[in-house]
Amino acid sequence: MQLLQTPHFFTFPKTLNPTSKPHHHHHPCPLPLFPSKAPLLFSTTTTFTPNCFSSDEFPVDETFLESFGPKEKETEDEARIRNWVERDWAPWEEILTPEARFARLSLNEGEEVPLQSPEAIEAFKMLKPSYRKKKMEEMGLTEDDYYRKQFEIKGEIPEPLETLWATPLVVQHVVPRDWPPRDWEVDRKELEYIREGHKLESVRRVGLEELETEVKTETEDVCLDRYKVFLKQYKEWVEFNKDRLEEESYKYDQDYHPGRRKRGKDYKEGMYELPFYYPGQICLGKVTTLHLYQGAFVDIGGVYDGWVPIKGNDWFWIRHHIKVGMHILVEILAKRDPYRFRFPIEMRFVEPNIDHLIFNRFEFPPIFHRDDTNPDELRRDCGRPPVPRKDPGSKPEEEPLLSDHPYVDKLWQIHAAEQMIMDDLEANPEKYKDKKLSELTDDEDFDEENSVVYTKVYYKKTLLPKVILKTSVKELDLEAALTEREHHNKLRREAKERGEEYKITKLRRNIEMDEYDLIHWRRSYEEREALIRDISCRQALGLPSEEPGRYKDASFFGKDQYDRSNPLYRYDYWGEPKNSEESKQERMTDAHNKSIVGKGTVWYEMSYEDCIKQQMQREAKKLAQKDTDEEDSKRDYEDEDGDDDDDDEDDYDLISILRNYNVNDSNQPYVNGTESSRMSDEGMFED
Repeated sequence: MQLLQTPHFFTFPKTLNPTSKPHHHHHPCPLPLFPSKAPLLFSTTTTFTPNCFSSDEFPVDETFLESFGPKEKETEDEARIRNWVERDWAPWEEILTPEARFARLSLNEGEEVPLQSPEAIEAFKMLKPSYRKKKMEEMGLTEDDYYRKQFEIKGEIPEPLETLWATPLVVQHVVPRDWPPRDWEVDRKELEYIREGHKLESVRRVGLEELETEVKTETEDVCLDRYKVFLKQYKEWVEFNKDRLEEESYKYDQDYHPGRRKRGKDYKEGMYELPFYYPGQICLGKVTTLHLYQGAFVDIGGVYDGWVPIKGNDWFWIRHHIKVGMHILVEILAKRDPYRFRFPIEMRFVEPNIDHLIFNRFEFPPIFHRDDTNPDELRRDCGRPPVPRKDPGSKPEEEPLLSDHPYVDKLWQIHAAEQMIMDDLEANPEKYKDKKLSELTDDEDFDEENSVVYTKVYYKKTLLPKVILKTSVKELDLEAALTEREHHNKLRREAKERGEEYKITKLRRNIEMDEYDLIHWRRSYEEREALIRDISCRQALGLPSEEPGRYKDASFFGKDQYDRSNPLYRYDYWGEPKNSEESKQERMTDAHNKSIVGKGTVWYEMSYEDCIKQQMQREAKKLAQKDTDEEDSKRDYEDEDGDDDDDDEDDYDLISILRNYNVNDSNQPYVNGTESSRMSDEGMFED
């Protein structure tokens, strides 16, 4: 983003807008768009005659304005009305339809309450087309005159705004300092020749008090050679990139919004691209659109309309001074990325000057939120503060290094498929006879989206989840797997002849997995080293270790903060069921604690869960003793599975003690130091 760089001399002076009594004047002859190849870079003066210029500058006189005056016959009021009719909107002077007018005037009337106010009754009658036509005839107006009268500005109209200047406004031809654009090569000698103008501009300085003494009126020594060289390079760039820029516009800016790039039928040959403009440039333009929430848009002869930020109630003061169709002078304040910012050219009005009427400023320019952009990077590049989030509490520099590469799972799946095919090849060699492994195809069309299938299967009378991973034969390297299998078979036979045992330590795919894990570990190690180095440098320089404002305490967000992982915020969440295991445990715990002394506010050293845990341990000791006695008896091998099932049932009985606990049972045990007649307190207070 290129910001405003105000030169020392070639600037327009400060305006004089007294706060006690503002001066107003009728707007002079509208200023046109300069139709030549270097437009939009001149100005006019109101009370002073421009009588000073130098290299790469020229004054604006009355002859120039007569030659390049506005050619259109449409007045400002006609353009304003046409803009409102086309866009169905007008600032403050809202032209409501009969239905909308009736709805506004009868807000608290109608339906159960009859219409009472005469305005509401008249608005109700105006809903009928024949009654509207009758009213037009009574007023002696045609339909066009009637609707034109609706567009008349109602209320007090202030005097036109007058802009006063302390000194003459001098405008220049200067090559943009960011020329050439990125990834565009130009002749280096020509570029050095162009940039000499910037050096001359920075060296030559004239104060405002010396401006009147060095006035010249001759125009013979005006030199635009450097600017002509820039125009030649600029035309070459436009000719090469014009189609690409239009394609990118169709790709990114699919929806219409004011200030969008002009394309298709709206694009005209000779429109200026962004590299032509630079911050600080004075341009002549024409107001094309007024938007209540975003501002005014000015056509300065480019593919993008300039954006003047005005919003909200500021239009109440500005609406009489800035109208659609009027010609004005503007200054470019900033030039931004058109695919990141909604309005790439930000400007302000120079003549008429309305800066003293703007109170609601935009904190940040509007931006695009796209799915393919990083929100933190976008916010940082746009100069916006970070979005506060909860402090995770974990420090990345203290976390263990990562060594599990995400591609290893896929490699393991490929390795398992290759070995399964090799095993099938050894078991059924006739199946692969006269076939090349590289020419094998899938039995059915491979669908990558449905390559993972989740099912359930029974294992020992238990239904377990099963995941089926489908792999395409095209992803396998069967030739290398077959060569590796034959090599290991040969080594196995040789070891068997020697009477040795042959053992395969690692296969080719296993080594590849280890290499990927090593790469991932090394990357993780380097990232942590860089992070520790950055933290050390920040501490040495006294800088904060984290971005200020990025993390906030949990108290900053309040109690009911949205959490997408919490089922409470699920769209179909109806509350925790009363018969669920969790709510049942809570009810049992609450009933037990109240039954001890009768006060739920009393605190005890032993919790209910610890008491039940010790009870289960005592029951388990008794059952273990019982099982020891039973093991002395003789058992058959066939009955082992049945005994295991009995053990499982016993374990289930132990676990179900807590679940089947009834709060209304008269035999309910008293815990937390209270003796019970039904249960011994043995081991209750043991460490």
